[in-house]
Amino acid sequence: MNLDFAGKKALVRVDFNVPLNSAFEITDDTRIRGALPTIRQILDNGGAAVLMSHLGRPGKKRKEDGSIDKERFTLNHIVDHLAKALETTVLFCDETVGAKAEQMAADLPMGQVLVVENTRFNDGETKGDTTLAEAMSKLGDVYVNDAFGTAHRAHASTTTVAQFFGADEKSFGLLMQKEINNANRVINDPDRPVTAIIGGAKVSDKILLLEKLIDFVDNLIVGGGMAFTFLKAQGGEIGNSLVEDDKLDLALSLVEKAKSKGVNLLLPADSRLADKFSNDAERQISDSKAIPADWMGLDIGPKAIESFKGTVLASKTILWNGPMGVFEFANYAIGTKSIAETVAQATAEGAFSLVGGGDSVAAVNQMGLADKVSYVSTGGGAMLEFLEGKQLPGIAAIAG
Repeated sequence: MNLDFAGKKALVRVDFNVPLNSAFEITDDTRIRGALPTIRQILDNGGAAVLMSHLGRPGKKRKEDGSIDKERFTLNHIVDHLAKALETTVLFCDETVGAKAEQMAADLPMGQVLVVENTRFNDGETKGDTTLAEAMSKLGDVYVNDAFGTAHRAHASTTTVAQFFGADEKSFGLLMQKEINNANRVINDPDRPVTAIIGGAKVSDKILLLEKLIDFVDNLIVGGGMAFTFLKAQGGEIGNSLVEDDKLDLALSLVEKAKSKGVNLLLPADSRLADKFSNDAERQISDSKAIPADWMGLDIGPKAIESFKGTVLASKTILWNGPMGVFEFANYAIGTKSIAETVAQATAEGAFSLVGGGDSVAAVNQMGLADKVSYVSTGGGAMLEFLEGKQLPGIAAIAG
């Protein structure tokens, strides 16, 4: 961050969209911890921080009478946790913008923090409303965007607000800059061989990513539910496994593109099967192209694990996005956990590893391996779009 914060109020867009339990307690504070270095640098440099974020989707999960459920989605839930993490006073304003928020921001002493209410309590937030963004801009002298997780959204607080600050009055936060630098290292300057491990349920969710990856990786490992679309496209019998029949031709074209580019595309040789979609289902292991009619593949099998492991350990740059199976079922989390351990091992042996995307991040966190890989991204959808080569509006608003 190249801004002078001394004596200034920094309006900071953070990503505090953290999971809460039924008692509104934070169950994973990864995103809050990710924002701490930026907040601390502002305070240490003699400034004060006004933080804004969204939490959940209050506009889509309204109460029965159609009103916003402010008790469920208020950012006040994170204030005590943040105060303890920062070891400083954190004030809360129950409005995002307006006279009260402006007064509290104006009165905020240097070295302290103010959190304003959930940006998505305002209808104009997700529409990128200019009037709302201008009102937000009145809360700070300078603007810092540290919310990589929402950088792919052209919202008022992530994108539009930046236009009310001059080029020397806005900056990326430290977390945002780390996300950009690490993604660019994979895309633009990787040590080879480069291996991408892509999982998840559907090919359709990751078409652009797969096409982009084939242009620059050496190895492309495909696991999770999406693998069965590739397997069926190649003539495999996949039983009741998840498949996108309208994407079979696309899967074959990706296989052909990989061949033409000299990319080693690996599909799971075998799969862990279930006779129903349940952790308690009857289980067996089968060749992935010879799955019995009434069975479904819910995880990669032992042969696939060994094959993928060998490729990963021989790599110098590793990108991992998406689980290898139904990770929420303990009996079908074996493949994902094995990949997590292997990526950590490869990192210890000198590889650079970037992990991004919900369940793959959850896997390394649950297994205590987050500090054993090179970088864990805080932005699932944003990281996907960045790797696909899209220009993210939250980044463009700062970088131009």
